[in-house]
Amino acid sequence: MYKFDLATTAARAGISFEYVHCMSTPVIRPAIARIHRYEPIEVSANAVLRFGMLEGAGKVNAKWCVYDPQSAFHPESFWANGSQAEHLAIVANRSEITAMAGDSNPKTAAETLLQRGAEVVVVKSGPTGAYVYSASGTEIHIPAYRSDMVWTIGSGDVFAAIFAAQWAVHGASPAAAAELASRAVSQYAETMGLPAAPVQELSATQRTPASTVAGKVYLASPFFNLGQRWLVDEARRCLVELGLDVFSPVHDVGRGPAHDVAPKDIEALNSCDRVFAILDGLDAGTIFEVGYARSKKIPVYALAQAVNEEDLKMVVGTDCRLFFDLVTALHHTAWKA
Repeated sequence: MYKFDLATTAARAGISFEYVHCMSTPVIRPAIARIHRYEPIEVSANAVLRFGMLEGAGKVNAKWCVYDPQSAFHPESFWANGSQAEHLAIVANRSEITAMAGDSNPKTAAETLLQRGAEVVVVKSGPTGAYVYSASGTEIHIPAYRSDMVWTIGSGDVFAAIFAAQWAVHGASPAAAAELASRAVSQYAETMGLPAAPVQELSATQRTPASTVAGKVYLASPFFNLGQRWLVDEARRCLVELGLDVFSPVHDVGRGPAHDVAPKDIEALNSCDRVFAILDGLDAGTIFEVGYARSKKIPVYALAQAVNEEDLKMVVGTDCRLFFDLVTALHHTAWKA
Protein backbone atom coordinates (compact mmCIF):
# COMPACT_ATOMS: atom_id res chain seq x y z
CA MET A 1 0.00 0.00 0.00
CA TYR A 2 2.76 2.45 0.97
CA LYS A 3 5.39 0.93 -1.39
CA PHE A 4 7.99 0.36 1.30
CA ASP A 5 11.20 -1.35 0.25
CA LEU A 6 11.47 -3.87 3.08
CA ALA A 7 14.66 -5.61 4.14
CA THR A 8 13.80 -8.04 6.91
CA THR A 9 15.85 -9.93 9.48
CA ALA A 10 14.49 -13.28 10.65
CA ALA A 11 13.83 -13.75 14.37
CA ARG A 12 13.60 -17.00 16.31
CA ALA A 13 10.32 -16.08 17.99
CA GLY A 14 7.87 -13.25 18.34
CA ILE A 15 7.55 -10.91 21.31
CA SER A 16 4.22 -9.80 22.76
CA PHE A 17 3.31 -6.79 24.88
CA GLU A 18 0.08 -7.16 26.86
CA TYR A 19 -1.59 -4.04 28.24
CA VAL A 20 -4.62 -4.08 30.55
CA HIS A 21 -5.10 -0.41 29.62
CA CYS A 22 -3.01 2.25 27.92
CA MET A 23 -1.33 3.47 31.11
CA SER A 24 -0.63 0.02 32.53
CA THR A 25 2.79 -1.59 32.69
CA PRO A 26 2.87 -4.14 29.88
CA VAL A 27 3.52 -7.81 30.44
CA ILE A 28 6.30 -8.78 28.02
CA ARG A 29 6.48 -12.36 26.77
CA PRO A 30 8.87 -14.08 26.78
CA ALA A 31 10.56 -12.59 29.83
CA ILE A 32 13.24 -10.07 28.88
CA ALA A 33 16.02 -12.30 30.22
CA ARG A 34 14.92 -15.06 27.83
CA ILE A 35 14.80 -12.92 24.68
CA HIS A 36 17.57 -13.87 22.27
CA ARG A 37 19.93 -11.03 21.37
CA TYR A 38 20.96 -10.75 17.72
CA GLU A 39 23.89 -9.01 16.11
CA PRO A 40 23.21 -5.34 15.28
CA ILE A 41 21.36 -4.59 12.05
CA GLU A 42 23.66 -2.29 10.06
CA VAL A 43 21.99 0.56 8.18
CA SER A 44 23.58 3.26 6.03
CA ALA A 45 21.30 5.92 4.57
CA ASN A 46 20.78 9.64 4.19
CA ALA A 47 17.96 9.68 6.77
CA VAL A 48 17.33 7.00 9.41
CA LEU A 49 14.80 6.59 12.20
CA ARG A 50 16.38 4.23 14.72
CA PHE A 51 14.30 2.61 17.45
CA GLY A 52 15.61 0.72 20.45
CA MET A 53 14.90 -3.02 20.29
CA LEU A 54 14.73 -5.83 22.83
CA GLU A 55 16.29 -8.36 20.43
CA GLY A 56 19.31 -6.27 19.50
CA ALA A 57 20.11 -2.87 18.04
CA GLY A 58 20.51 -0.93 14.84
CA LYS A 59 24.02 0.21 13.97
CA VAL A 60 23.55 3.38 11.96
CA ASN A 61 25.71 5.40 9.61
CA ALA A 62 23.57 8.31 8.47
CA LYS A 63 23.64 11.94 7.51
CA TRP A 64 20.41 12.55 9.42
CA CYS A 65 19.25 10.27 12.22
CA VAL A 66 16.44 10.37 14.76
CA TYR A 67 16.96 7.99 17.68
CA ASP A 68 14.17 6.83 19.99
CA PRO A 69 15.64 4.38 22.55
CA GLN A 70 12.25 2.97 23.58
CA SER A 71 13.38 1.29 26.77
CA ALA A 72 11.88 1.59 30.21
CA PHE A 73 14.72 -0.53 31.58
CA HIS A 74 18.16 0.30 30.18
CA PRO A 75 18.03 2.79 27.29
CA GLU A 76 21.13 2.39 25.17
CA SER A 77 23.26 5.35 24.20
CA PHE A 78 23.12 6.08 20.47
CA TRP A 79 26.91 5.87 20.18
CA ALA A 80 27.35 2.70 22.29
CA ASN A 81 27.41 0.32 19.31
CA GLY A 82 29.41 2.56 16.99
CA SER A 83 26.47 4.34 15.37
CA GLN A 84 27.30 7.64 13.64
CA ALA A 85 25.27 10.54 12.29
CA GLU A 86 26.21 13.99 11.01
CA HIS A 87 22.95 15.36 12.38
CA LEU A 88 21.46 13.50 15.34
CA ALA A 89 18.17 14.10 17.14
CA ILE A 90 17.40 12.06 20.25
CA VAL A 91 13.66 11.79 20.88
CA ALA A 92 12.79 10.13 24.18
CA ASN A 93 10.73 10.46 27.33
CA ARG A 94 12.05 12.01 30.52
CA SER A 95 13.11 8.76 32.19
CA GLU A 96 15.01 7.64 29.10
CA ILE A 97 16.78 10.99 28.71
CA THR A 98 17.83 11.10 32.36
CA ALA A 99 18.97 7.46 32.30
CA MET A 100 21.11 7.94 29.19
CA ALA A 101 22.72 11.07 30.62
CA GLY A 102 23.06 9.82 34.20
CA ASP A 103 21.36 12.97 35.45
CA SER A 104 17.97 13.12 37.20
CA ASN A 105 17.22 16.62 35.89
CA PRO A 106 15.68 16.41 32.38
CA LYS A 107 17.00 19.80 31.26
CA THR A 108 20.61 19.28 32.29
CA ALA A 109 20.40 15.69 31.06
CA ALA A 110 19.38 16.98 27.63
CA GLU A 111 22.26 19.45 27.71
CA THR A 112 24.65 16.60 28.51
CA LEU A 113 23.46 14.65 25.46
CA LEU A 114 23.94 17.76 23.32
CA GLN A 115 27.50 18.06 24.61
CA ARG A 116 28.11 14.43 23.66
CA GLY A 117 27.20 15.11 20.06
CA ALA A 118 23.45 15.30 19.57
CA GLU A 119 22.23 18.27 17.55
CA VAL A 120 18.70 18.13 18.97
CA VAL A 121 17.20 16.51 22.06
CA VAL A 122 13.43 16.23 22.39
CA VAL A 123 12.24 15.41 25.90
CA LYS A 124 8.72 14.01 25.75
CA SER A 125 6.89 14.88 28.96
CA GLY A 126 3.50 13.22 28.73
CA PRO A 127 0.51 15.52 29.26
CA THR A 128 2.73 18.61 29.47
CA GLY A 129 3.99 18.12 25.92
CA ALA A 130 7.64 18.09 24.87
CA TYR A 131 10.74 20.25 25.30
CA VAL A 132 13.04 20.75 22.33
CA TYR A 133 16.69 21.49 23.13
CA SER A 134 19.14 22.39 20.37
CA ALA A 135 22.91 22.63 20.24
CA SER A 136 22.45 26.30 19.36
CA GLY A 137 21.23 26.84 22.93
CA THR A 138 17.50 27.16 22.31
CA GLU A 139 14.82 25.56 24.49
CA ILE A 140 11.27 25.46 23.13
CA HIS A 141 8.16 24.00 24.73
CA ILE A 142 5.76 22.15 22.42
CA PRO A 143 2.30 21.55 23.91
CA ALA A 144 0.43 18.30 23.87
CA TYR A 145 -3.05 18.62 22.39
CA ARG A 146 -6.37 17.43 23.73
CA SER A 147 -8.41 14.71 22.10
CA ASP A 148 -11.90 13.48 22.89
CA MET A 149 -10.58 9.91 23.04
CA VAL A 150 -7.16 9.14 24.51
CA TRP A 151 -5.37 6.09 23.08
CA THR A 152 -1.69 6.28 23.92
CA ILE A 153 -0.29 2.89 22.86
CA GLY A 154 1.83 3.64 19.81
CA SER A 155 1.71 7.40 20.28
CA GLY A 156 5.46 7.57 20.86
CA ASP A 157 6.07 5.79 17.56
CA VAL A 158 3.84 8.30 15.79
CA PHE A 159 5.69 11.23 17.36
CA ALA A 160 9.11 9.88 16.38
CA ALA A 161 8.04 9.02 12.83
CA ILE A 162 6.47 12.41 12.10
CA PHE A 163 9.39 14.24 13.69
CA ALA A 164 11.86 12.21 11.61
CA ALA A 165 9.96 12.80 8.37
CA GLN A 166 9.75 16.54 8.94
CA TRP A 167 13.22 17.21 10.36
CA ALA A 168 15.42 14.59 8.70
CA VAL A 169 13.69 14.37 5.31
CA HIS A 170 11.84 17.63 4.68
CA GLY A 171 14.24 19.97 6.47
CA ALA A 172 11.83 21.49 9.00
CA SER A 173 13.22 23.13 12.11
CA PRO A 174 13.26 20.95 15.25
CA ALA A 175 10.45 23.01 16.81
CA ALA A 176 8.28 22.88 13.68
CA ALA A 177 8.84 19.13 13.36
CA ALA A 178 7.94 18.56 17.02
CA GLU A 179 4.82 20.73 16.70
CA LEU A 180 3.55 18.66 13.77
CA ALA A 181 4.45 15.46 15.62
CA SER A 182 2.43 16.56 18.64
CA ARG A 183 -0.57 17.37 16.46
CA ALA A 184 -0.29 13.99 14.75
CA VAL A 185 -0.24 12.27 18.14
CA SER A 186 -3.45 14.07 19.12
CA GLN A 187 -5.11 12.88 15.92
CA TYR A 188 -3.87 9.33 16.47
CA ALA A 189 -4.98 9.29 20.13
CA GLU A 190 -8.47 10.28 19.03
CA THR A 191 -8.89 8.04 15.98
CA MET A 192 -6.59 5.08 16.79
CA GLY A 193 -5.79 5.19 13.09
CA LEU A 194 -3.01 5.83 10.60
CA PRO A 195 -1.68 7.34 8.42
CA ALA A 196 -1.45 10.81 9.89
CA ALA A 197 -3.19 13.62 8.06
CA PRO A 198 -1.19 15.71 5.54
CA VAL A 199 0.92 18.51 6.97
CA GLN A 200 -1.45 21.23 5.79
CA GLU A 201 -4.39 19.55 7.52
CA LEU A 202 -2.46 18.95 10.74
CA SER A 203 -1.40 22.60 10.81
CA ALA A 204 -4.85 23.98 10.02
CA THR A 205 -6.90 21.83 12.39
CA GLN A 206 -7.88 23.73 15.52
CA ARG A 207 -6.69 21.82 18.58
CA THR A 208 -6.71 22.86 22.22
CA PRO A 209 -3.36 22.59 24.02
CA ALA A 210 -3.52 20.08 26.85
CA SER A 211 -1.88 20.30 30.23
CA THR A 212 -2.62 18.98 33.67
CA VAL A 213 -4.50 21.59 35.70
CA ALA A 214 -2.88 21.40 39.11
CA GLY A 215 -5.23 20.56 41.94
CA LYS A 216 -6.62 17.88 44.20
CA VAL A 217 -8.95 15.14 43.00
CA TYR A 218 -11.29 13.07 45.16
CA LEU A 219 -11.31 9.42 44.08
CA ALA A 220 -14.85 8.14 44.64
CA SER A 221 -15.23 4.40 44.20
CA PRO A 222 -16.20 1.16 45.90
CA PHE A 223 -13.24 -0.86 47.16
CA PHE A 224 -14.89 -3.87 48.76
CA ASN A 225 -13.55 -6.71 46.62
CA LEU A 226 -10.29 -7.45 44.84
CA GLY A 227 -11.41 -6.15 41.44
CA GLN A 228 -12.71 -2.89 42.88
CA ARG A 229 -9.57 -2.36 44.95
CA TRP A 230 -7.33 -3.06 41.94
CA LEU A 231 -9.16 -0.44 39.88
CA VAL A 232 -8.93 2.14 42.68
CA ASP A 233 -5.20 1.50 43.00
CA GLU A 234 -4.72 1.84 39.23
CA ALA A 235 -6.78 5.04 39.02
CA ARG A 236 -4.87 6.57 41.92
CA ARG A 237 -1.48 5.64 40.43
CA CYS A 238 -2.40 7.07 37.04
CA LEU A 239 -3.81 10.32 38.43
CA VAL A 240 -0.62 10.85 40.42
CA GLU A 241 1.40 10.03 37.30
CA LEU A 242 -0.58 12.72 35.47
CA GLY A 243 0.51 15.25 38.09
CA LEU A 244 -2.49 15.45 40.41
CA ASP A 245 -2.77 15.36 44.19
CA VAL A 246 -5.22 12.55 44.98
CA PHE A 247 -7.42 11.90 48.01
CA SER A 248 -8.54 8.28 48.09
CA PRO A 249 -10.81 7.26 51.00
CA VAL A 250 -9.44 3.72 51.20
CA HIS A 251 -5.83 4.92 51.14
CA ASP A 252 -6.15 8.11 53.19
CA VAL A 253 -8.87 7.21 55.72
CA GLY A 254 -9.30 3.46 55.50
CA ARG A 255 -12.12 1.37 56.87
CA GLY A 256 -13.98 2.16 60.08
CA PRO A 257 -17.34 3.01 61.65
CA ALA A 258 -19.65 5.35 59.73
CA HIS A 259 -19.42 8.24 62.21
CA ASP A 260 -15.64 8.16 61.95
CA VAL A 261 -15.19 7.64 58.21
CA ALA A 262 -17.97 9.78 56.70
CA PRO A 263 -17.00 13.17 58.25
CA LYS A 264 -13.38 12.69 57.18
CA ASP A 265 -14.40 11.81 53.64
CA ILE A 266 -16.72 14.82 53.35
CA GLU A 267 -14.07 17.13 54.79
CA ALA A 268 -11.65 15.88 52.15
CA LEU A 269 -14.24 16.18 49.39
CA ASN A 270 -14.77 19.84 50.32
CA SER A 271 -11.03 20.43 49.89
CA CYS A 272 -10.91 18.95 46.38
CA ASP A 273 -11.49 20.82 43.12
CA ARG A 274 -12.72 17.81 41.11
CA VAL A 275 -13.97 14.25 41.56
CA PHE A 276 -13.03 11.10 39.67
CA ALA A 277 -15.85 8.60 40.21
CA ILE A 278 -16.02 4.92 39.31
CA LEU A 279 -19.72 4.15 38.92
CA ASP A 280 -19.68 0.46 38.00
CA GLY A 281 -21.66 -1.36 40.66
CA LEU A 282 -23.61 1.80 41.59
CA ASP A 283 -22.13 1.81 45.08
CA ALA A 284 -24.32 3.88 47.42
CA GLY A 285 -21.40 5.76 48.94
CA THR A 286 -19.97 6.68 45.54
CA ILE A 287 -23.35 7.91 44.28
CA PHE A 288 -23.76 10.00 47.44
CA GLU A 289 -20.30 11.54 46.94
CA VAL A 290 -21.11 12.39 43.32
CA GLY A 291 -24.36 14.07 44.32
CA TYR A 292 -22.70 15.96 47.15
CA ALA A 293 -19.93 17.16 44.85
CA ARG A 294 -22.39 18.46 42.27
CA SER A 295 -24.36 20.27 44.99
CA LYS A 296 -21.10 22.11 45.77
CA LYS A 297 -20.46 22.81 42.05
CA ILE A 298 -17.42 20.51 42.08
CA PRO A 299 -16.93 18.98 38.61
CA VAL A 300 -17.28 15.20 38.39
CA TYR A 301 -15.56 12.93 35.84
CA ALA A 302 -17.22 9.53 35.93
CA LEU A 303 -16.19 6.15 34.55
CA ALA A 304 -19.17 3.91 33.73
CA GLN A 305 -18.38 0.78 31.75
CA ALA A 306 -21.19 -1.49 32.94
CA VAL A 307 -24.08 0.74 34.01
CA ASN A 308 -27.50 0.93 32.38
CA GLU A 309 -28.29 4.24 30.69
CA GLU A 310 -31.42 4.69 32.82
CA ASP A 311 -29.35 4.44 36.00
CA LEU A 312 -27.14 7.32 34.81
CA LYS A 313 -29.97 9.81 34.34
CA MET A 314 -29.15 11.95 37.39
CA VAL A 315 -25.42 11.75 36.69
CA VAL A 316 -25.87 12.98 33.12
CA GLY A 317 -28.58 15.45 34.10
CA THR A 318 -26.33 17.20 36.62
CA ASP A 319 -23.59 17.75 34.00
CA CYS A 320 -21.13 15.13 35.15
CA ARG A 321 -18.62 14.19 32.44
CA LEU A 322 -19.25 10.54 31.59
CA PHE A 323 -16.68 8.18 30.06
CA PHE A 324 -16.54 4.54 29.02
CA ASP A 325 -12.75 4.36 28.65
CA LEU A 326 -10.55 4.53 31.75
CA VAL A 327 -7.53 6.33 30.27
CA THR A 328 -9.70 8.88 28.48
CA ALA A 329 -11.50 9.60 31.75
CA LEU A 330 -8.22 10.00 33.62
CA HIS A 331 -6.79 12.45 31.09
CA HIS A 332 -9.91 14.59 30.97
CA THR A 333 -9.85 14.70 34.77
CA ALA A 334 -6.23 15.89 34.67
CA TRP A 335 -7.06 18.49 32.01
CA LYS A 336 -10.19 19.51 33.95
CA ALA A 337 -11.80 19.54 30.51
